[in-house]
Amino acid sequence: MEPQKYKRYTITAALPYANGPKHIGHLAGAYIPADLYARYLRLQKRDVVFVCGSDEHGTAIANQAMKEHTTPREIVDKYHALIEKCFAEIGISFDIYHRTSSQLHHETAQDFFTNLNDKNIFVEKENEQYYDEHASAFLADRYIMGTCPNCGNENAYGDQCEKCGTSLSPEELINPRSTLSGNKPVLKPTKHWYLPLNKYEDWLKEWILQGHAHDWRSTVYGQCKSWIDGGLHPRAVTRDLDWGIKVPVQGADGKVLYVWFDAPIGYISATKQWAINNNKDWKPYWQDKESKLVHFIGKDNIVFHCIVFPVMLKAHGNYILPDNVPANEFMNLEGDKMSTSRGWSIEMHEYLEDLPGKVDELRYYLTAIAPESADSEFTWKDYQARVNNELVAILGNFVNRVMILMHKFYDGKIESDSATITLQDDNLNTELGRLYDEMERNFEGYKFRSAQQTMMEIARLGNRYLTEKEPWKTIKEYPAEAKLALHNCLILIGHVATCMQPFLPNTAKKIFGMLNREKDTVAFDEEMIFANGHQLNPASLLFEKVEDELIERQIQKLIDKKLAIEGPAVVADAPVIPAKENISFDQFAAMDVRIGTILTAEKVAKTKKLMKLTIDTGIDQRTVVSGIAEHYEPEGIIGQQVSILVNLEPREIKGILSQGMILMAENAEGKLSFVTPSVWMPNGSVVR
Repeated sequence: MEPQKYKRYTITAALPYANGPKHIGHLAGAYIPADLYARYLRLQKRDVVFVCGSDEHGTAIANQAMKEHTTPREIVDKYHALIEKCFAEIGISFDIYHRTSSQLHHETAQDFFTNLNDKNIFVEKENEQYYDEHASAFLADRYIMGTCPNCGNENAYGDQCEKCGTSLSPEELINPRSTLSGNKPVLKPTKHWYLPLNKYEDWLKEWILQGHAHDWRSTVYGQCKSWIDGGLHPRAVTRDLDWGIKVPVQGADGKVLYVWFDAPIGYISATKQWAINNNKDWKPYWQDKESKLVHFIGKDNIVFHCIVFPVMLKAHGNYILPDNVPANEFMNLEGDKMSTSRGWSIEMHEYLEDLPGKVDELRYYLTAIAPESADSEFTWKDYQARVNNELVAILGNFVNRVMILMHKFYDGKIESDSATITLQDDNLNTELGRLYDEMERNFEGYKFRSAQQTMMEIARLGNRYLTEKEPWKTIKEYPAEAKLALHNCLILIGHVATCMQPFLPNTAKKIFGMLNREKDTVAFDEEMIFANGHQLNPASLLFEKVEDELIERQIQKLIDKKLAIEGPAVVADAPVIPAKENISFDQFAAMDVRIGTILTAEKVAKTKKLMKLTIDTGIDQRTVVSGIAEHYEPEGIIGQQVSILVNLEPREIKGILSQGMILMAENAEGKLSFVTPSVWMPNGSVVR
């Protein structure tokens, strides 16, 4: 079914806190997916505005200023510049990257508050809040520390314990203390304005639980349902702070808008600034029902973008609501949660400094392991394998071989009996059309991992076709057939470059350069043809192989960073399972273990652990049922090389005939990992 097309699209990516550098987990969570979708829509010739900006208010900023012995203004100026620069170098194609400290944003947020206040939407309440008598200041959650009642951590914050992850309120802390003076705070009455979320429960049930039960991701829908079913409560929209947007009400001295209230309004103020810069009207992108609003966020922001901000928009009355909020899960790093504060992270600026020229490789890998439906994991070894086995061996190899052959046999010039060359193969045309349709369905459904896999299938299609036709062999005896095969491959290269533009924009430009295409971008519906006499530019390598030395250096750097912050940890050795009884060499030699590649993967219905795999063993393509479904998502292991026992007696499992067993490593915590070669090996290679 053709997806509904709107007059225009408003795409937002979560505003990053300008309190420090951002790591690649943030990149994978919100910014790469949003960029892929925005680029795709532009290639479909849709009217798109893609906005983001630095979130520059709140206690996180003020706390960082205290740590660095400077002012909040200097902190936001410093990190806004760093984050903006990193996004630009990684190719995140924002139409504008704004900031919430701008005058335009302050005015927009204050106007929004005033609109709701004039309608008597807010509830004014007086309550008791912790107050530091020595500093003469009310204390926001992050200005209070104490002992966590859940795990006993003595340095838990008033909103969360970062050791055990439990959400807290300041009143729950044991022995609370002020981070400003170190003194014990006292409770003191103060007045604040609250957004009565409870009054919108019925509307939220209809809008989310009935209206988006089938088109929102299960994690997003489930979290929203849990919040709504648990009963919503009024939420404060103001705070007692110095740093922030002043509450535009008489008698509200010393109060600012709570950061969660002002930050999402930053999407609107960013759109306003973009419209001013480009002499456009911002209102249709936010107030026309024929516009589609999509928020890209991490799962920790679901409640704000699916419940709180929509209630604000609904209460205002002039705004459209988000059509979808495709929130991603978290991406871990080398077996542990990514955290800048603990030194266990890869910061965007560090990657750009350490691996210059490998931006597209990062974009590709983060998309390949995107945590769309479950937490995923970045490992440097897997990064190396994906780059070497997929980008170098499949995509780069196909383009390089065709371009070299064209220059070798024809000096890079297209010579044809007709005025133009097009794809002259019915099977290729049919398969290419199917892959385009599949990729577009995946984009429209926010399945970017699958969309990228489909793009790679076009490269695989080209490799198979080139290997089958062997023009380097047939050139002398059948010169016309050899030339046709290479011309068809050139057309396929053009389509690969067209489809890779959202994922690998720099590489796409390189390919278009080699093909001597003048345009910077090529729309999806543009016909791929070359004129007779067209001259190709010289071939150049698209990707370089990632060597072991680089990977080892990055892993060591990660370990050194963590040690510098946390110090050497004393970790008890995990118990090791005792060795089994000895076997004879003949028993071992009887096992036939080969290297294979996973071609397809799907979870077995009505089971938690089982996954049905199709594996190319080099001998054949066979079905294997494996108990890995709790550790891997099907779409994330397509193309993964595995070690497979091919001469295991076939066995029926849940009605499926399993013909072999893949080898897995298991640690003391029960985590499974593929046993794979350190470098790409041909399918069918024997493991001895």
